[in-house]
Amino acid sequence: MPTSVIVLVLLGASLVALLLVLFARREARAEREAGRREAESLREDARARLTEAKRREELALAREAEIAADHRQAQQYARSLEERAAVVVRDEKRLAQERAHVDQERAAALADVAGTTPEEAREELRAALVAEARAKAAGEVRRIERRTRDQADLRAREILVDAMQRQAQATSTEHGTTWVDLPSEEMKGRIIGREGRNIRAFEALTGVNVLVEEGVNAVQLSCFDPERREIAEVMLAALVQDGRIQPQRVEAAYARAVAGASQRHRDAGLDAIAAAGISAVPAEMVEVLGRLRLRTSYGQNVLAHLVESAQLAEDIARAVGADVEVARRAAFLHDIGKAFTHDLPGTHAAVGARFAAEHGEEPLVVAAIAAHHDEVPQESVEGVIVQVADALSAARPGARREDLDAYVSRMETLEELVAAHEGVTRVLAMSAGREVRVIVEPDEVDDEGTQALARTIAGHISKEFTFPGEIKVTVIRELRADAVAGQA
Repeated sequence: MPTSVIVLVLLGASLVALLLVLFARREARAEREAGRREAESLREDARARLTEAKRREELALAREAEIAADHRQAQQYARSLEERAAVVVRDEKRLAQERAHVDQERAAALADVAGTTPEEAREELRAALVAEARAKAAGEVRRIERRTRDQADLRAREILVDAMQRQAQATSTEHGTTWVDLPSEEMKGRIIGREGRNIRAFEALTGVNVLVEEGVNAVQLSCFDPERREIAEVMLAALVQDGRIQPQRVEAAYARAVAGASQRHRDAGLDAIAAAGISAVPAEMVEVLGRLRLRTSYGQNVLAHLVESAQLAEDIARAVGADVEVARRAAFLHDIGKAFTHDLPGTHAAVGARFAAEHGEEPLVVAAIAAHHDEVPQESVEGVIVQVADALSAARPGARREDLDAYVSRMETLEELVAAHEGVTRVLAMSAGREVRVIVEPDEVDDEGTQALARTIAGHISKEFTFPGEIKVTVIRELRADAVAGQA
């Protein structure tokens, strides 16, 4: 082997050995550095633990010192209390001895004056002291009662004012007129009809005055009876929508409007029940409640009054801690008897309570309905709340007007006066009572009899009815014959 190769091999081996030595030294240094860092970390951890242990020991010593100080203070306070208690006991004994001495001296003095024994004087003194104590107690009780009553009155006013503010809303006063919008001015001519035959047929069927004014794209319906006015409104809306207006279609629209009254009652009843927050109302009661939308009391719509009363009763019952559901339900149903007052004997409170009981209302609700005008004694605080809610709803500003009820009563009296004549089948007071249309049975009143009947009715009205101006009496006799044509 050549010498140069041998040299190269030896050099390579030397280099490899040198590299291995250098690598081993570097690994050793790295291990020493890691060991040093680990040892330093352990030392730091040990120092931190030692510091924490010293801190805890210092805190424990401080806490022990505080506890010892508190203990010493408590012992001192206990000794002070014991000393005070001993002083109080000594004072009480001394006062008792002095009081007994004074009583003996007073009893002896009274015995000397009145010639009684000390025992008798002592009894008299005790009776006098008891009477004085009772008088003072009675005075204090009266002051407490007066203060309690004043506070209760103030709280009651706050509850009522809060309930009224929650229910602040527009007035529910009814009026005697209704406006029906028209799609165009040309529709007025169709409503009037040729020579006024359409409007005459409309007024004769409904008993409602139709007022057509220039420059207003609407027609006014005027009648004291809200049921007639509603039927006329439904009729006119249907006729305007159809556009074909003639006497035969007026009669058909009238029949449909009358037939749909029950559904309108139910819809109104359901809307009112939802507004009042009432649940589980029988179907028979729903329609009866809906009929109340056409009733007024001193101009206030009865159904709107029931909804408002229920909301007021709910607020008051919640404020005073009464049964909210009973108060709200009884207030909502308290005037339901007004739907029957024309048909059944008795006051609306008694009739309404009987109707509610027949349809499964609970006794507390029935009792509140029956007692809301004090016709029978109240049985619960919820019944009193119903009375209060009824009064609040009726008494709020703008809720009622007596003039409308007086006007309705006057019109009803006029119709009843005329309806009492023989042969009369229907009476319609119109034009605010300035005109009375009388429809007679053609089999009972002939053509000549209509003139005589008109004069008789006019004379009867003049004699029995007080009115300003004049009242026009129109007697209508109409004979119709119907037949159906068919082929076999």
